[in-house]
Amino acid sequence: MQPAHPREMIERIYAIGDVHGRLDLFAKLIARIGRDHEGRSPGAARIILLGDIIDRGADGAAMVKGCMKLTTASDHFMVLKGNHEEMMVQALAGDLKTYRAWLEFGGRETLLGWGVDTAAVTADATRADLRRAAKTVGPEVLTWLDQLPLYHQHDGFMFVHAGIRPAIPLRQQDPGDMLWITDDFLESELDHGKIVVHGHSIVDGGPDLRPNRIGIDTGAFRTNRLTAIRIEQGDVWFADTGGVDDFLPLLTDNYSAQLR
Repeated sequence: MQPAHPREMIERIYAIGDVHGRLDLFAKLIARIGRDHEGRSPGAARIILLGDIIDRGADGAAMVKGCMKLTTASDHFMVLKGNHEEMMVQALAGDLKTYRAWLEFGGRETLLGWGVDTAAVTADATRADLRRAAKTVGPEVLTWLDQLPLYHQHDGFMFVHAGIRPAIPLRQQDPGDMLWITDDFLESELDHGKIVVHGHSIVDGGPDLRPNRIGIDTGAFRTNRLTAIRIEQGDVWFADTGGVDDFLPLLTDNYSAQLR
């Protein structure tokens, strides 16, 4: 009989789509991931958040504070940068135009969660309002957000917030595309060299499974469905907070074979 593999020999990836300040859904999904991991064969688990952990929902501040602690405590927990994190950093660095736009883009809820005064998060916010907000959030948070990685690679998969520019080598990718790209990536049928797992673009009824990419942003802030993908030795499963109690294989045999 073959001995059991030591836990560190197998890496099991759990990637989570755009949380957008829904700490309640995140906590529920993390608990489900924990149960799933403990119930499976020995292996090391890595959890990857695909960005946009802030804005729109009420608990962006709590998400950031919690994720800062988790990334410090373990290198098996990773948060990628999303376009909302980028906007927050740019806004609170002193760009008033970006600050006002970010407030309307979901940043207002995030700052209110930080305890920023309501008068400082209005449509006609001033530079003084911006400075007060930045001081309340603090430089440590902004540095952490600014230094979040743009992507992570594992076996035949690449994890990134929005996607990549098709036909461009990874080392030449524009960071802005990784945070903001939509149609040029979503409509491409090109082989990217790896299956790209991404969020950013909401798919009602998702996840969105394509031969070259998997989109797992299911619009948690408005649908109550936060989705995770589990990847282990080339196979993938999904779970969400909308009533699916276990990770379920949602791939056809043909699609699953393409990922090996």
